[in-house]
Amino acid sequence: MASEVEIRAKYQSLAPTMNERSRRLWAGAEARALGRGGTALVSRATGLAYNTIARGIRELDAPNPVDPERVRRPGGGRKRATTLHPELPAALELLVEPLTRGDPESPLRWTCKSTRRLAKELGEQCYSVSHTLVAGLLHDLGYSLQGNRKTKEGTSHPDRNAQFEHINAKVTDQLKRGDPAISVDTKKKELVGDFKNGGREWRPKGEPEPVRVYDFLDPHKGKAIPYGVYDLARNVGWVSVGVDHDTAAFAVATIRRWWCEMGRKSYPDARSVLIVADGGGSNGSRVRLWKWELHQLANHTGLTISVCHLPPGTSKWNKIEHRLFSFISQNWRGRPLLTHAAIVNLIANTRTTTGLRVRCVLDTNKYPKGVKLTAKQMASVNLVPDEFHGEWNYTIHPNRSG
Repeated sequence: MASEVEIRAKYQSLAPTMNERSRRLWAGAEARALGRGGTALVSRATGLAYNTIARGIRELDAPNPVDPERVRRPGGGRKRATTLHPELPAALELLVEPLTRGDPESPLRWTCKSTRRLAKELGEQCYSVSHTLVAGLLHDLGYSLQGNRKTKEGTSHPDRNAQFEHINAKVTDQLKRGDPAISVDTKKKELVGDFKNGGREWRPKGEPEPVRVYDFLDPHKGKAIPYGVYDLARNVGWVSVGVDHDTAAFAVATIRRWWCEMGRKSYPDARSVLIVADGGGSNGSRVRLWKWELHQLANHTGLTISVCHLPPGTSKWNKIEHRLFSFISQNWRGRPLLTHAAIVNLIANTRTTTGLRVRCVLDTNKYPKGVKLTAKQMASVNLVPDEFHGEWNYTIHPNRSG
């Protein structure tokens, strides 16, 4: 009779070449040849379960053997959870989407829907499932891991496309005349100091830039408010970094500074300037101070100022966003904005292969919020609305007496 050691050596030499069925049949044949006590001996030598070897013996003795191409008889093996519980996918979907497909009082309405949490909730409903099975079921139901995506812009105005066509026509005509057309906006406000800034930059391995854990305003350093002017014809930008408030006075002061420092030199014969701006914020279409300050600018420069506001919910379509601000963000990614001087330098050194150049200055002036204008002041603004959506499109003429 073969010893346990001999059987183990034989099994170890054959195991790499056998599948589940051939292992079972070989073990059964060895046990049957050994006679009484053979099944227990083979089990100890190979580590195969006693029942597995016994099943191999039964299959060898069966009058109708299993098809050689199959590992088990048809219908053999553990049943799928969805076969045992056909309602399982529906129960899972009720947990994943309680607002649209299930009970609005579902316990998972306000919690993280991880696969482990979903498996636990199903277990409390008497379904014995693992988190891996839940992941597979979710995939079969058409779900996948997804983050948030910014696509909702609010209600679309029926004349949105028409307004964009109007802006395009106005810009085209302005540039044909050789007069400047600019896109303006406020970039995201930044905390000044050793705060985390999104993105990564190359540094010595294992030496990341240390920054604060919490992003609370440092009262000694304050914040930075970049307001930009982008010249649509010349691919150049101007940015004033404010330290007080993002008001219409600050916005127009930036445009004034751009004209005095850059615009007047680039367009010495200009008689007008076209401004493309968002519909909200410090340069919003309903901001009275914006129009009043533009009127003062027109009086100061003698320029006729035309304004076209983007329709509601389309601020990301403003040219300055993806032709200037996006490159500024790339230039300082992964760097803490330690001082106002560092911010000014980073903005001023923004470059692109298409020739973008930027000038940047620090504006330390005060621009108080809540400035109220009288009816007499507003009546003095020489503003002429366009025939097409005069609330979005208008022209402000200089008025020396204003």
